[in-house]
Amino acid sequence: MRNSDLDQKIIRYGIIGCGMMGQEHLRNIALLPGARVAAIYEPNELMANAAKAIAPNARLAMSIPDLLADDLDCLLVASPNHVHVDQLEEVARIRPLPVLMEKPLYTSPEQGARLEALRASYPAPVWVAMEYRYMPPIQTFLDEIERATGGVTMLTIREHRFPFLPKVGDWNRFNRNTGGTLVEKCCHFFDLMRLALKSDPVRVMASAGQAVNHLDEEYGGEVPDIWDTAYVIVDFASGARAMLELCMYAEGSRYQEELSAVGPAGKIEALVPGPGRFWPTHLGLPPVPQVIVSPRHPKGPQTVDIPVDPTLLAAGDHNGSTFYQHQRFLSVVRGAAETEVTLDDGAWAVRMGLAAQQSAVTGQAVTF
Repeated sequence: MRNSDLDQKIIRYGIIGCGMMGQEHLRNIALLPGARVAAIYEPNELMANAAKAIAPNARLAMSIPDLLADDLDCLLVASPNHVHVDQLEEVARIRPLPVLMEKPLYTSPEQGARLEALRASYPAPVWVAMEYRYMPPIQTFLDEIERATGGVTMLTIREHRFPFLPKVGDWNRFNRNTGGTLVEKCCHFFDLMRLALKSDPVRVMASAGQAVNHLDEEYGGEVPDIWDTAYVIVDFASGARAMLELCMYAEGSRYQEELSAVGPAGKIEALVPGPGRFWPTHLGLPPVPQVIVSPRHPKGPQTVDIPVDPTLLAAGDHNGSTFYQHQRFLSVVRGAAETEVTLDDGAWAVRMGLAAQQSAVTGQAVTF
């Protein structure tokens, strides 16, 4: 089909996986002009019914081959982490459409090797869903980072948040399914580090573990092994350093994510609140995202509110970023733009997470 025809066509999505994150995608696709969900494959009956309630005109498919038999223009994959590579391989064999693939791209070194083979042969665009890039306060932070800092030498990302939520079959309670917390949750932040610093990592050091959450839970006779606390330090080829601080039992925080970048000219920060549905109503309205620029000369912090469209806030838990991500992905599907978050970006984020997991277990730095 010619690009001019795609410009006029309603883009038809096929969805693989419609749990909590998949349903957020459904709500955001519904807000996009020129797009609709045509078919959904979700093997869990409860989640399939919930997805059908959001997208009532979508067909419920019985399998991935059944889904791919529909008249589709692109796919969204939002299934559990450990099946992403299996499913992408299946799509590649049957009908390789443009794909928006939820993070993390894969969960183990063995899957990483299989992904490399796919990357060399997959004929359509694959966009890795790193939503944090598209949160309005973080976008502003990234847009202004060079001007504010004069070139970043130190980058800090802090996430103080709620514990992992329940998922279908409790798959997210075990490292074998998630890749580990520093892959599952923190690949977003490793992606932001590479993006902000415009450099690749050379060494990772981490201290992490399970301190508070899930210790009194049991599934099939197993206690969860997913971590809830971590410090990770990353050295980059550019000479810059970055640090991640994660705490998953700090849901009482005013802001969920706090980013800070410093360089010879000054400092810039982004303050990002967590999902509005978790904000205590007795405290009034949730906090508004902010960006703060603190030059060295003349001294004086400058704070700017970065409000997010309430409609987008209501559609998901990621400060509108899911909607903005889909806008850009649709431009790729229509042939009007290039993929912004590539398979290489997604693979680096997982490599960094796996290296951090290894460093925390062994007590040794991991080099690339």
